Amino acid sequence: MAALLEAEAVSFTYPDGTRALQNVTLSIPEGKKIAVLGPNGAGKSTLFLHFNGILRPQEGWIYFAGARISYSHTALQQLRQQVGIVFQDPDSMLFAASVRQEISFGPLNLGLSKEEVLARVEAAMAATGVKDLGDKPTHFLSYGQKKRVAIASVLAMEPRVIIFDEPTAYLDPRSTREVMALLETISRKGTTIILSTHDVDIAYTWADYIYVLAAGQVIGAGTPAEVFRDAPLLEAADLARPWLLDVYEDLKNKGWLPLEAPVPKSRDELLALIPYRSRSRLAI
Repeated sequence: MAALLEAEAVSFTYPDGTRALQNVTLSIPEGKKIAVLGPNGAGKSTLFLHFNGILRPQEGWIYFAGARISYSHTALQQLRQQVGIVFQDPDSMLFAASVRQEISFGPLNLGLSKEEVLARVEAAMAATGVKDLGDKPTHFLSYGQKKRVAIASVLAMEPRVIIFDEPTAYLDPRSTREVMALLETISRKGTTIILSTHDVDIAYTWADYIYVLAAGQVIGAGTPAEVFRDAPLLEAADLARPWLLDVYEDLKNKGWLPLEAPVPKSRDELLALIPYRSRSRLAI
């Protein structure tokens, strides 16, 4: 599948001397769900800021849709219409007086007709479950509501790629499930999604492909099963193994699953592998 976003030998150092990225090369296929994992300071957020031109590589190149990114004002405006970022802290994104004004801001700046802007705003509000908040001041929203409005403001731009930096950080379990369900809905419509997360269980069950960063370098990549069954890689990146894989390996070791049993991607897939007579003895 053709790459929509690419980093080629990208390096970047902040003015204080922090080496954030070192010769990073990776490829994001269109329409896929990509997780970028790694400890704090690994370079994940810095990489994301390169993907939509907020930061410019000091070495190397970023490509979008096969073309090297240009950093002229017009080219960056066009890029940011296609590559949206939802930052970890929604307060860093929200500035308008009301929810509807916030979500309208991006489409209005595209020069669209009022009818098209209204249609996009209504669709984005409906998709994110904030339609009843349209006239509410953004500073009166709960943290979870602010997250949804921030996502809606990017959705209304109808980008081809949406990048989520720690989308479930500080959310309760219910809100986390709702946000991940929303990301799944967005993905099914063909939008390419990239996210960073410290939640290995989310990364394992959700992603099609994973990149692992540490100290500004890509130290591993592969399918979720490949990445999370690579013990040296997990140790190098200070990552835990998802509970689903731990249970799967334990059941195989106890003889409750055949050695050739496929690696499950979800709780339901794991339960389906267990012989019926054995399920009543398990508490998963």
